[in-house]
Amino acid sequence: MTSVIFMGTPKFSAPILQSLIDHDYDVLAVVTQPDRPVGRKHVLTASPVKKVAVANHLEVLQPAKLSGSPELARAIDLAPDLIVTAAFGQFLPTKLLKAAKVAAVNVHASLLPKYRGGAPVHYAIMNGDEETGVSIMFMEKKMDAGDVLAQRAIPITEQDDVGSMFDKLSDLGRDLLLATLPKLLAGEITPVKQDEKLVTFAPTIKSNEERVDLNLSAHLIDCKVRALRPFPTAHIYLNGVRTKLWQVRVLDQTTDLKPGQLVSKDKHHLAIATGEHGVLAIDELQPAGKPKLSVTDFLNGSTDALTVGEQVAE
Repeated sequence: MTSVIFMGTPKFSAPILQSLIDHDYDVLAVVTQPDRPVGRKHVLTASPVKKVAVANHLEVLQPAKLSGSPELARAIDLAPDLIVTAAFGQFLPTKLLKAAKVAAVNVHASLLPKYRGGAPVHYAIMNGDEETGVSIMFMEKKMDAGDVLAQRAIPITEQDDVGSMFDKLSDLGRDLLLATLPKLLAGEITPVKQDEKLVTFAPTIKSNEERVDLNLSAHLIDCKVRALRPFPTAHIYLNGVRTKLWQVRVLDQTTDLKPGQLVSKDKHHLAIATGEHGVLAIDELQPAGKPKLSVTDFLNGSTDALTVGEQVAE
């Protein structure tokens, strides 16, 4: 029975852990981020990975910082055959990587060497890529730079957002890991070095990057909205009010109005100009301090404040 320490935190990682349990890997311990306050009431909540671990009566280690922690010492003492990580959220010290008797491997949600970093799915959608995928790779000290053991691609549709893609990639990563580990353990895989000339990065999205640049094309704005939905959510300022964009649509028309000017509206429709003479319909939005609204519900209380041809968004 192959022993494993699993390290992961979000929803993406939970099915991967469950699959190792279901396929008779001996999961010695699960390392995940500490419980976090969630919601307006700041209820202390376990990570999705911890919930799977607890349900399966596994030892759980939750260091705020792995380096130098008692949890690190415990993980090293367990001396597993494999360390498997999937969106854990912290760098792994070299002495932990070396503690694995066979290998330390990572399930990464991109087609490496493209999109190393903490937000590969966000960037793939934001940049309008037609596909993304999962890479199984050796872990090393440098971020997402290890040799690749296996890859599998999946298309990104025009309806996909980061939420739907995380679900698809989690399933893909689960299946690819289960197919890869037996070959790795049998010595049947020749790792492939990443081409450093092709490396791109996908750093964690910063708060100032959530604002939409209306000078972008309507297509790229739609990509950004989907790339940040359901988290952390894109926004504009609509009549001076910070407004989240939940659902937008690229219209098959052009305009000579400037980006942010109102192209058209009626009781059920609101469209603004974008860069490259594009037009973007806003179908679902959320002004600051209000719930998510359909454009119809929003316009019921805002029609007098929006005039066609005027600058309404920035």
